[in-house]
Amino acid sequence: MSQGVGMVAILAEQRPTVKRLKDAWAGLHARSCPDVYNFHLHTVYSDGRLEPDEVIQQAVATGLQGLAITDHHSVRGYERAYRYLMELNSPSKPVLWSGVEISCELLGLEVHILGYGFDPTHDLMAPYLQGITPLGDDYPAAVVIPAIQSAGGLAVLAHPERYKKPAQELVPAASALGVDGVEAYYAYHNPNPWRPSPEKTATVLHLSRVYGLWVTCGTDTHGRNIRCRM
Repeated sequence: MSQGVGMVAILAEQRPTVKRLKDAWAGLHARSCPDVYNFHLHTVYSDGRLEPDEVIQQAVATGLQGLAITDHHSVRGYERAYRYLMELNSPSKPVLWSGVEISCELLGLEVHILGYGFDPTHDLMAPYLQGITPLGDDYPAAVVIPAIQSAGGLAVLAHPERYKKPAQELVPAASALGVDGVEAYYAYHNPNPWRPSPEKTATVLHLSRVYGLWVTCGTDTHGRNIRCRM
């Protein structure tokens, strides 16, 4: 067992619950991100530029109530950030949920599934935390979604309007596989300051209501500022 995974296992009982995550999602709206919550962030442990400690420092400085680090196929950034957060002496620390972004196949396309609140040490998560896109039997969304859920987490279709097929096709397909939510509040054209794309957001929100899905928000930060994408 790696030192990072061991650390997460030791702190497992302290991790915030999925119920608490659902409570946060229940109150989301177009202005929740990036000032209150941010559920899509990358660090140097995948294709981001921020160290995990820097993500937490910015989250505290900007008054975030909760966040998730969603590196591609890795929880190493989350592990470092979680340890830093637990040791931080601050009167107002945000809630940090486990997170990951997994590439997988849906309707013949490669899409991204975001996992939240899962146990990183669960056996079924192992193929998705190796730093590379899973192959073979581990690649279909039909396998990825239940793996996240079996590990105690929630599965969300990332940025549904960014793919070569429309959200009107992808969201129903993901829903049929049991996906828990969709990333509704997302800035598709990378504006600065960050703001969700109105028309695309409206489409995804409508689909979330039709299929009874949770909605999430996130900046998909890859740069030096957690309040925007690049």
